[in-house]
Amino acid sequence: MLRDDIKAATISSMKAGDKERTATLRLIGAKIKDRDIELRTSSKDVDDEALVIDVLQKMAKQRRESITMFEDGGRTELAAKEKGELAVIEEYLPSQLDEAATAAAIEAVKADIGADGMKDMGKVMAELKSRHGAELDMSKASGLVKAALS
Repeated sequence: MLRDDIKAATISSMKAGDKERTATLRLIGAKIKDRDIELRTSSKDVDDEALVIDVLQKMAKQRRESITMFEDGGRTELAAKEKGELAVIEEYLPSQLDEAATAAAIEAVKADIGADGMKDMGKVMAELKSRHGAELDMSKASGLVKAALS
């Protein structure tokens, strides 16, 4: 399981003395624990693997946005730190579909649910997320769905 892999990697990076990697892995573990605490009061049952992947995707998105802002602001040292964290986070994310595979997935969903216009965008996005949620960047997919439906 992904959660166990992250815990094992944290221990091995601590033993190796890799402070930056250890800090990032501890941050991932803390975010996962935060989400566990949030879900204690929820009545929904969430697959553990899906929960960890969702946390990792959100962390990766935050890092990408921060990198862009830091680079635009001329703070290359902070951007480099965020890039290092992003690299560690992406090690545990499932591989993402490329643009051609994403377009093919969108076309398949469109055909399956009979989507023919922008009014069906929500349905297409929901079905895409249920089928390919872990392997798709939904923000990029949103633009491709708009283009496919217009």
